[in-house]
Amino acid sequence: MKPILEIKNVSKTFRINHEKQPYLSLRDSVTSVFKRNSSSVEEFYALNDISFNVNLGESVGIIGKNGAGKSTLLKILSKITPPSSGRIISRGRIASLLEVGTGFHPELTGRENIFLNGSILGMKKKEIESKFDAIVDFSGVEKFLDTPLKHFSSGMQLRLAFSVAAFLEPEILVIDEVLAVGDMEFQKKCMGKMEEVGREGRTILFVSHNLGIMAQLCKNAVVLQSGKLVFADTSDKAVQFYFNLSNINKNGDELLSRKDRYGNGQFHIASYMLLNKDNEPVAVYKSGEEARIQVAVKASDPSRQANAFATLVINDLNGNRIFGLASAYYRQEIELSGDSTITWIWPRCQLAPGEYSCHINIYESKIGGVIIDSLQDAFRLNIEEADYFGRGVIPNLRQDKVYSEFEVRSARC
Repeated sequence: MKPILEIKNVSKTFRINHEKQPYLSLRDSVTSVFKRNSSSVEEFYALNDISFNVNLGESVGIIGKNGAGKSTLLKILSKITPPSSGRIISRGRIASLLEVGTGFHPELTGRENIFLNGSILGMKKKEIESKFDAIVDFSGVEKFLDTPLKHFSSGMQLRLAFSVAAFLEPEILVIDEVLAVGDMEFQKKCMGKMEEVGREGRTILFVSHNLGIMAQLCKNAVVLQSGKLVFADTSDKAVQFYFNLSNINKNGDELLSRKDRYGNGQFHIASYMLLNKDNEPVAVYKSGEEARIQVAVKASDPSRQANAFATLVINDLNGNRIFGLASAYYRQEIELSGDSTITWIWPRCQLAPGEYSCHINIYESKIGGVIIDSLQDAFRLNIEEADYFGRGVIPNLRQDKVYSEFEVRSARC
């Protein structure tokens, strides 16, 4: 069977004008007509010879840093912009969720906007009518359905927009960072709906910076870097490749060079690594599996020593504290000497799927001990759902001490 989507040697270039004079007065503008043009033009490759195939019913994630070419590729697939070279062969209808709410009109009611937005997304009137009740029920805004959209809150508008898009029935669905809409409850509904679309055998291309959600939704993935395709494999392997490529797990002196730290400066948090139970580097943890978070600590003076406590604080991306893994709670004193490593061993990482921000604090273990070093948002933790564990629960460390263990090893260079 032929692939439902073939991307063959696709490139997209843009011309960037570099003006040597950023500002011209009226006189300069008039006289410049008679002068030689001093601007230079640069050709920029947003995509450079991209090729890969997508099979029927396959879910493919597209990973890369900002500016890697992800959105440009999706716009070409959605026929919003043509490629500069190469071609796309599609054997099914493509629908795009590139920006929820495109085409909504503030003066029209929610009911009218459902029909307007649905038609813009390619749905026929009979199709919208047959799914109208399901769209309204999914959005949860039935009470305000005949109210002009301008009176909706931004969250209500997002809910309605995604609900319309979620009931599209194309063979190929292209999604660009649109699942993080509305409140937490609605986000879970969005994820459930996308998983349902995948189970129905439809093809999905999905872009997201939330690698936990991407790995959960997609079986395979490709990695883009500077407009080029640099890796294609299963989503787990692609995420691992991306983390290694970005030096997120092996960031060397990146943490050491940060200026937004505070403390007495005797020791500095230098780097970190995420490890599995076999001490192998990983990019993402699954809910319920063992997690080992290793932090390298560098002394300002090789002969310096200190007795300390260490805390790893895990917050959601809204800044709400989930919990902390603290050696002080167990009175586990850490003897820092020269260059050392601290490893938090977490036998069951019971976090709900998603992305979390991790803060590291090291402070003297004596009463009233001062901060030695502290880094807010030192790194991000991505958790994906495990089938055997459900959606995860947050552990209560005060009821079960086994969730936090500590190791300190000398690592003199």
